[in-house]
Amino acid sequence: MNRTIKVGLLLLGGVFIVLQGLGFELEGAAVSALMLVLLTILYCRWTNVKSKLFFWFLVTFTIAHLLSYSAWYGPTIEKGQVDYYYYGANILYIISYVFLIAKITVSLKLKEVFRELAIPIVILFLLDVFCVVLVTDTTKGALSIYEYTLEFIYNAVIMALLSVALIDYMYRNDNKSMQFLLGSICIVFSEIIQLAYYYILKDNNLGFIYSFFLVVAFLFFYLQSQLQYTGPEPDYVDIDEKLEA
Repeated sequence: MNRTIKVGLLLLGGVFIVLQGLGFELEGAAVSALMLVLLTILYCRWTNVKSKLFFWFLVTFTIAHLLSYSAWYGPTIEKGQVDYYYYGANILYIISYVFLIAKITVSLKLKEVFRELAIPIVILFLLDVFCVVLVTDTTKGALSIYEYTLEFIYNAVIMALLSVALIDYMYRNDNKSMQFLLGSICIVFSEIIQLAYYYILKDNNLGFIYSFFLVVAFLFFYLQSQLQYTGPEPDYVDIDEKLEA
């Protein structure tokens, strides 16, 4: 059963990418919602050491996706009306990413991390501010002030996730943190390209690309959830120096 679900998820991932690339957004939303439900079941049923925060990330992200899918069958939103599906889904996505950030930060020795990586942390913070303002401003003409604020917070959380994942990898230098970082990078690429797809250029090629990154991101997230931390480990320079000694 475990292997069957994994194979099914890989097949559904391919179908989702193709559907999004061809512009079948409703069908793609249905397939992706099914994928997330199956992935959550797979994690809960066949993962030996579970993380509560990662579990709540999966659950919250899945609910957000189901809400987005149900919007296709909801009433048409006229100009000037509040799109509760949009706000509800995006707030849930933000909460789900906060769970991921919390998963990393609670396992770190923060005082030690800040002592060793103070300069990279400051640089990452400045880069995050620049990137969030730059990316969110691309939607300024297409969104209301409330939608723009929500997108700004959304993008800030996404960049915070990437920064925390990078700091975690710099500190631990192990396989689990590397896979989490790769998943976070793919999530950021997916979200940025998705933003361009919906608000700047409605190109099916962008739909193909952002859906591909989304599938790969969750593949890495699942793979890292099956591993245990082995870091922090010494960097390669320290290892070489010890071998020479």
